[in-house]
Amino acid sequence: MKKRITYQIDSFTKEKFKGNPAGVVINADGMSDYEMQQIARELNNSETAFLFSPDSPDCDGIIRYFTPNTEVPICGHATIAAMYAKAIEEKLDSCILRYKTKVGILPFEIIRKNDDYQIVMTQGSFELSEPFNATITQKMLTALGVEKAEVDERCPIQIASTGHSKVMIGIKSRTKLNALTPNYTALANLSQEINCNGYFVFTFDSDDKDVLTYGRMFAPGIGINEDPVTGNANGPLGGYLIQNKIIAFTGNEFQFNGRQGEKIDRLGVIQVRVAIEDNRPKLIQIKGDAVAVFRTEILLSRLHSTP
Repeated sequence: MKKRITYQIDSFTKEKFKGNPAGVVINADGMSDYEMQQIARELNNSETAFLFSPDSPDCDGIIRYFTPNTEVPICGHATIAAMYAKAIEEKLDSCILRYKTKVGILPFEIIRKNDDYQIVMTQGSFELSEPFNATITQKMLTALGVEKAEVDERCPIQIASTGHSKVMIGIKSRTKLNALTPNYTALANLSQEINCNGYFVFTFDSDDKDVLTYGRMFAPGIGINEDPVTGNANGPLGGYLIQNKIIAFTGNEFQFNGRQGEKIDRLGVIQVRVAIEDNRPKLIQIKGDAVAVFRTEILLSRLHSTP
């Protein structure tokens, strides 16, 4: 019987039971897709990460991500969690590890400081779709419960991605942001139509000079009604703000803090860095704290799916 070392990590916070929780299995070699899916369902976090040994000399390992009901190509908070769990399990010094994901081999930086760690995740290539037409936009706003007058007119509604796409929806008011009660069924149905499962609603309405944006992220199409603090939303948001010239910047770099999880009492902060070349996003990184909630061993005999 194989003992799978499993952590529960809260990402983008140093306070337990805040931020975004993720499961991490740090010794996943030999596990089947079905076994990983079953563990992700049992842990019931928005994502669980599974770490494997490298299969080629060009990487330090392989990482895969499962929601309770499906595999996803990349996940920001689960990456932060996975690298944090690996660092504390193996007592690592500061280093950069290159991990193979479904969107390519990415460098993840582990920063050791005062016997603790911060993690920097370099995300995949930035992509931005064309804004949605009026019909799709209205369907989306109706499902979210947002009036047209409440939308920030500077912010086109379009898909941004660094590997796992999200729709960007800017609104004017943080009060409205926290009052949203979306129609999750309608959003899930719309996800199939637009081929994107995440809706990131954000606002610049911040009373903290160190926080640029507040956001909420809804992904009912993959079984996540609301994700607490989302790396694969705040990272692409940085690219979106630069490419659409919504935010002024100087030099070849733009950094900001995004706060998320206020409404559902899982508050966390993501530090976003965008490297800029020819006034366009060239490289996007997110940086975050993390804290371990528990470490356990899952006793796993070989599982088989039922027909």
